Amino acid sequence: MVATPSWWRSWLALLGSVAVVFVAFSLLPYLSLDPARSRVPVPTDLRWYYPLLVVHVVCGAIAMLSGCVQVWPWFRQSFPRVHRRLGRLYVFGGVLPAGVIGLLIGALSPFGPVIRVSNVLLALLWLIFTVAGYRSARQQRMAEHHKWMVRSFALTMSVITNRIWGVVAGIALMPQLHTTFTGNEELLRQAIAGIAGWLGWTLPLLWIQWWLEREKWSRVVDHAPDQAGTFTARLLAPGPRARARRACATSSRRRAAA
Repeated sequence: MVATPSWWRSWLALLGSVAVVFVAFSLLPYLSLDPARSRVPVPTDLRWYYPLLVVHVVCGAIAMLSGCVQVWPWFRQSFPRVHRRLGRLYVFGGVLPAGVIGLLIGALSPFGPVIRVSNVLLALLWLIFTVAGYRSARQQRMAEHHKWMVRSFALTMSVITNRIWGVVAGIALMPQLHTTFTGNEELLRQAIAGIAGWLGWTLPLLWIQWWLEREKWSRVVDHAPDQAGTFTARLLAPGPRARARRACATSSRRRAAA
């Protein structure tokens, strides 16, 4: 069993702590089932919107917390059966319902068309990555399973980076309210939401893809000396004709000696 490096443990501890705090802050208002406590504006003409939003938030919280445990290498190696069960919870109790609902409520976001496109694309990729990862595990293609699920988890956690970029965009754009946005606060909110929405998931996904590629090339480099040695040995080895001539010469010497 490979021990988890200390820097990995530090990052996982930080990630888990942030996830717990975020879920506690985001989930509790929705457990009251009071639309007035919603973190986002609720359309008054769509009575089904808020119940679906509550389910989306709850399932997203399940995906986030179970995903934090799933990416822990020591846990995967020490408790493979629990890892598989938590994986099913992540897929069927978290991502799938949250993603399907996200397609619908994301397309109706009150923050404008830019964030709507981002929400729909995010939900689609989240579902695609997760289903691909689950199918890979069922087919015992574990290397592919690992890659797809890491991508899926990056999108799961993008709701946190979304909030961070929202603060950054707000600080950058608020001074421009009466210049660039001509005093239109609604336009300013849509701009902040659009920037935060797109950067919140595209940058983590790009970083994860870079990390996966780096991991792949690291393995290639690690095996390069062995591969080079094998290639050199094959290159210097005698060909079929040389081996045949050598065998004939050896046979002739044995007969002469006899």
